[in-house]
Amino acid sequence: MKEISSLLGYRESVRVMDATMRDGGLVNAFRFTDEFVKHLYLTNIAAGVDCMELGYKASRQLFSKDDFGKWKFCDDDDILAVIGGNEEKKIQLAAMADVGRCDFREDIRPRGESPLDIIRVACYVNQIAAAVEMIEDAKRKGYEVTCNIMALSTVQEGDVRVALDMLGKSPVDTVYIVDSFGSLYPEQIARIVSVYQEYADKYGKKLGIHAHNNQQLAFANTIEAVGDGVDWLDATYCGMGRGAGNCFMENLLGFLRNPKYKLYPVLQFIEKYMLPLRKEGLRWGYDVQYLVTGLLNQHPRTAIAFTAAQRSDYAAYYSEMNSQE
Repeated sequence: MKEISSLLGYRESVRVMDATMRDGGLVNAFRFTDEFVKHLYLTNIAAGVDCMELGYKASRQLFSKDDFGKWKFCDDDDILAVIGGNEEKKIQLAAMADVGRCDFREDIRPRGESPLDIIRVACYVNQIAAAVEMIEDAKRKGYEVTCNIMALSTVQEGDVRVALDMLGKSPVDTVYIVDSFGSLYPEQIARIVSVYQEYADKYGKKLGIHAHNNQQLAFANTIEAVGDGVDWLDATYCGMGRGAGNCFMENLLGFLRNPKYKLYPVLQFIEKYMLPLRKEGLRWGYDVQYLVTGLLNQHPRTAIAFTAAQRSDYAAYYSEMNSQE
């Protein structure tokens, strides 16, 4: 009898997106060194990761360059200065554009003039019309386009269906399930995927998932989603991301059975570059305060403030959060 592990296959359509610099940039105000970025880029290539998200295309009218590192803005020239532009590109590059926080008409140049391949439009469900306008602009410019509907756990199913129908009629390529507050469980993910899949099948779209780790379920929710047919999977090295962080890249690549994914270079990068970030004092990842916001389906901003204040009075914090319900 064959071992069970030998019977597990893989789906060629699965694509892994490294979101370390974008979601992780929320931890250090996008102040990654050029050395870090260059070696992360090379590591992703060596590991077989399909796409790398470099940061945001944020508006300089709304955000000051004095308050953030350059990956908050992802200027094309800054990208090329770090990764180079002469060799053949072996990985797709992406940037996120938030509805209402991006001067997309001016700052996103045609794909033929940019090192970027993918524009990731992010919005709340009440911003879908504006998101469609950005999607259409990016498609006209030649990009592959995804749409991340944020804070999904707070939205009624009827509103989600309206949004999915609007996105289905747009030229978007992939629609993301986003557990912004890390409040969802695998059985809920399965139900949500079934709803999204109705519209993906109807309109010929792909699906993705971006999970947060408030209840230590980012990996579980991601593998639930891929088992249910979701193809685009976000992960970050050491789970680096806002607050409780994200699905761990090392977990995900270890789980996926496609031989193109290699774990060894990921572990080398973690040892050389991720561990020093923690030694510098950067904090992210699961902790009790993030569990509380996940359980209560709340934005983690209060838990982030709790962490920054070096508080440990978890019971008092739990009472505070319950009083806001």
